[in-house]
Amino acid sequence: MEKQSKIYVAGHRGLVGSAIWKKLEEKGYTHLVGRTHNELDLLDGDAVKHFFDEEQPEYVFLAAAYVGGIVANNTYRADFIYRNLEIQNHVIGESFRHSVKKLLFLGSTCIYPKEAPQPMSEETLLTSPLEYTNEPYAIAKIAGLKMCESFNIQYDTNYIAVMPTNLYGPNDNFDLEKSHVLPAMIRKIHLGKCLMTNNWDGLRKDLNTRPVENISGKSPKEEILGVLGKYGILSNKVILWGTGKPMREFLWSEEMADACVFIMENVDFADLAKGKTEIRNCHINIGTGKEISIYNLSQLIKKTIGYEGSIVFDPSKPDGTMRKLTDVSKLHALGWQHKIEIEEGVERIYAWYIDEQTHF
Repeated sequence: MEKQSKIYVAGHRGLVGSAIWKKLEEKGYTHLVGRTHNELDLLDGDAVKHFFDEEQPEYVFLAAAYVGGIVANNTYRADFIYRNLEIQNHVIGESFRHSVKKLLFLGSTCIYPKEAPQPMSEETLLTSPLEYTNEPYAIAKIAGLKMCESFNIQYDTNYIAVMPTNLYGPNDNFDLEKSHVLPAMIRKIHLGKCLMTNNWDGLRKDLNTRPVENISGKSPKEEILGVLGKYGILSNKVILWGTGKPMREFLWSEEMADACVFIMENVDFADLAKGKTEIRNCHINIGTGKEISIYNLSQLIKKTIGYEGSIVFDPSKPDGTMRKLTDVSKLHALGWQHKIEIEEGVERIYAWYIDEQTHF
């Protein structure tokens, strides 16, 4: 990519896309293009075609997706497969029709089988069944990966698929129903601390920034207590889903963005397919190669926030996959490694979360 190349970042306001946009700006790229959902609905094929006709981007980062945690994935199964397939089909299809020079497709490590050997290498894709709760989302992401691979094989395009591990960072989703595990825990334990210390100013500020089921900081105290209780946030304890035993890997989103830009600048699909008799599994895992249990993560967040109540796990709720550690040896061989460890990352994301509320 040249510094003046026109680069389209799909999903540039989300956790992933905003981090990529920021990294590109930091590196001196001057011709970035982005559209909010209100400006461009990626589910609308005609609108996406019109956008590509008008803008003619040279490079594309496909970071737009319909995402959520275990509850949302299991509840909105049709939405997760349908919306993600539509987004991918439209953006990758128009990228091909408009001769985009290079595209980076962002998937997820949930593409790997539930019982995949740990750590999960790229070679384990499609070797056994997926985790049930996020199967529709995973299938959509596998389809996007295979679409990139198939266009490359048939049309000699340069589309690269990367599979980031669990991400967290600025502009994360803290919705109590639909967010991923780390931001959900941060918010729950923060609200638990406010409730335990009778900090109603803090509670109302939080709910004004991010209402829960239409309950805001302006709602009556009884309604606020009711909705917090529904999500396991009580006066002396916070209840979390599952047993706390699953192990998870987490990567700071801005480091993921650094890895993505590094790959776009330095790696081509031909490099990844070189020497393969059957061209498959050319995607790249992006992660740390390190893991922490959900229980230990909850204790780290509790300590960071300064919460003195109890953390209780509800084993009647699903755990999801017990381990999801990525094998990042391919990424390391290409020349990229992470720097920010989970302890520093939790401090950073909580500071960002609190700072954002002061600017609301």
